[in-house]
Parts: sequence; structure tokens; C-alpha cells
Amino acid sequence: MKPLKPLRPLNPLKTLTMESAPDGAKAGLAIARKRRGFISNLMATMGNSPPLLNGYVALTAAWEKVSLTARERELVLLAASVENKCLYCIAAHATRLADMRTDAGLVGAVRRRTPLADPRLDALVVLTRELVNGRGFVSEQAKERFIAAGYDEIVLMEILLGVALKTISNYFDHLNPVSIDAAFQEHAHVGCG
Repeated sequence: MKPLKPLRPLNPLKTLTMESAPDGAKAGLAIARKRRGFISNLMATMGNSPPLLNGYVALTAAWEKVSLTARERELVLLAASVENKCLYCIAAHATRLADMRTDAGLVGAVRRRTPLADPRLDALVVLTRELVNGRGFVSEQAKERFIAAGYDEIVLMEILLGVALKTISNYFDHLNPVSIDAAFQEHAHVGCG
């Protein structure tokens, strides 16, 4: 099946500011600004629907409490974004990984869908890819590799939070393409993902 291109919305949603956002979105935007140091175009556009923005912010807060490290969480988010072909989120998570001083080769391998040199992280990324592509189904081999790499069933369930986050933001960007923030431009490679 031929990959679909993002739709060009008839009435694209506006990128809001704290001043132009509906009252119900202001708290969510303030949390987003505190978390990242600025309000990303994605969050500013999600602010057009306070329930969407606030649900996304709450899910993000839960995701940050799972047992994976910050780097592992970003790798899950990057891998899901690559599988969902979301250029905005690929750029954002590649930037965050670079800010964590993650090896560029590791980030590049996730973006190219090639094996990672670290077997533990490779098992995490492969399982995430399968979870996204299989719509919740993963092979026994991927599960066994994941467990052999030192993860457990609880972590497997926690990854669902990351995949849910990326399903929301990736699909949001597909339905209403968001321009990539200047902060993420260095990692916005056309044609990857």
C-alpha cells in the first residue's frame, strides 16, 4: 500500500500564544513551557482544543514517571515517530536526544531503522517498532529479546504510554501539519522517517 501524505486541512488550526489561547488551554501551555523552556508549535496548535492539549499534557506527566530512563523514553518516542512518519516529532525527539548527548550514530540508526549497537536499546526500539506497526501485537521473538535484555513485563506495558503519546501527536500532525520549531530544525532531515 502506498504511504499517505499528510492532509492539507481546509482550515488549518492556528498556532496560539498564551494570550490568544482559550482559558482552558492556558494551564496546559504553561506546563509545556515550564517543561521545555518554550511552547512548541505542536503544543501551541493543540491548544485550540483544551481537552486534547490537557489530555496530552497529563499523559506526558504519566510517561515521565515510568521506569525507563529519560534517554530510553526518548528512544521509544523517536522510534514510534519514525514508524508513524511524523517529521515534526522525529525532529523534536532527535533534538532532545542530542541535548542529552546521545551518540548521533544511535539516533541515526533509529531514524534509518537499522540495528543499534547496544543490544539492550536495540531490543527496546525493535519492540516499540513492532508494537506500533503491529497495532499492539509483537512477535514472541521481540518479547523474548526484550526480556533477555533486562526489561520486564511492567516496562512492556509502560511503553504503551509512549506509543499512545506518539499516536496522538503524530496523527495530530498528519491531520494538521505543524511547522517545525526553530529549536528542532537542525534535526529536521527531509526524507527520513
